[in-house]
Amino acid sequence: MADRYANFANSGLGRTVVKRLGLPDPPRLRRYRAGDPLVSGPVLLGAAPGGRLSEPIRKLLGAAGAEVTDQTRDGVRVSALVLDATGITDSTGLRALYDFFHPYARSLEVSGRVLVLGTPPEATATPAEATAQRSLEGLTRSIGKEFGRGVTAQLVYVAPGGEQAIESTLRFLLSGRSAYVSGQVVRIGAGDVPTPADWDRPLHGRLALVTGAARGIGAAIARVLARDGADVIALDVPAAGDALADVANETRGRALQLDLTAADAPERLAGYLAAGPHTGVDIVVHNAGITRDKTIARMTEDRWDSVIGVNLTAPERVDDLLLERGLIGAGGRIVGVASIAGIAGNRGQTNYATSKAGVIGRVQSYAPVLLPRGITINAVAPGFIETAMTAKMPIGLREAGRRLNSMSQGGLPVDVAETIAWLASPGSATITGNVIRVCGQSLLGA
Repeated sequence: MADRYANFANSGLGRTVVKRLGLPDPPRLRRYRAGDPLVSGPVLLGAAPGGRLSEPIRKLLGAAGAEVTDQTRDGVRVSALVLDATGITDSTGLRALYDFFHPYARSLEVSGRVLVLGTPPEATATPAEATAQRSLEGLTRSIGKEFGRGVTAQLVYVAPGGEQAIESTLRFLLSGRSAYVSGQVVRIGAGDVPTPADWDRPLHGRLALVTGAARGIGAAIARVLARDGADVIALDVPAAGDALADVANETRGRALQLDLTAADAPERLAGYLAAGPHTGVDIVVHNAGITRDKTIARMTEDRWDSVIGVNLTAPERVDDLLLERGLIGAGGRIVGVASIAGIAGNRGQTNYATSKAGVIGRVQSYAPVLLPRGITINAVAPGFIETAMTAKMPIGLREAGRRLNSMSQGGLPVDVAETIAWLASPGSATITGNVIRVCGQSLLGA
């Protein structure tokens, strides 16, 4: 459904009305288009004394074609403010944040990017350093809410030894691919990662399975993974066969009709993947999901069981069998689609919120188990995304979902898909156990 208010607010008359009445002002977000440069202007790079990441960042951005500068020029806006805060070891060092952001806060262009890099508090040397590094979360989340105009702000914790594993995350968070991701904390673990031969097609040669791929967010995931070079198996229930075939044709992939809640579904899927030609799968995206909304007092057993079964039990059964048979090997990626309802809860969605909180719990509990096998598992948690499902919401709830976030608008399915593609990249090999909200920094939840 079109966001008529956003279209009006971005018209000539609308901009005047919105400004005079102090109404929500949804900007046009910078989203990635094939061939776009990483950033559209200079990147201002700063560092607290003793930082360990500024030089690797400078080299990576320079190699990616970005202009990196240490100070702004009169009249020239910058595309991003990037601060290496790893050198901050106690609360007095937090002054470096003010000294960097205060003079340059107004120099960012529309849809600019703010990126702060720190050390995971649990990996610091002293309680004072852990305290200071934990403080960075408050800064970035506040900036995400203050700057407006489509600016996003993120904190990236890089474990010692992970300095060479930051490129895929830099490329995602600074580009138009992360248009609706803001206020997030990303954790990068230690270790080296492979560098894709072509950053425009980092998934070349990899096989991706996308469940619930016939429409909406699932179809967008299939398209973006295919754009990035993956061979895609688009899976959905037989009732969605025609739409599924369209997605498979568009992505030059394969369509697989299968009800994942069937007792023999994991066995049939494993047999399909083992038959080749890849003999296994590199990327599994558990997107299939349903809602059966009612308050817990009015909910029938069937509504409860069906939502838990599709959203949580089916992915568990599938992963368990594929992992047991070695059909997801080293370098594998598992991404679950959760929801901010699984973080904040939502009235009338106790079954849905329970299942999505389970997706998050599963990611966090499995990550350390799978890491020794070279497999990562992460989740994305969408907020209000413009889909056929949200188009059916009552107008009051729909408008609240659209406006109660830092972007003053809903996201698009492609925003979720781009985030999944980043997590699926070979360059994201040390990112695991993360839950990334794709919600425009929604005010719902933490």
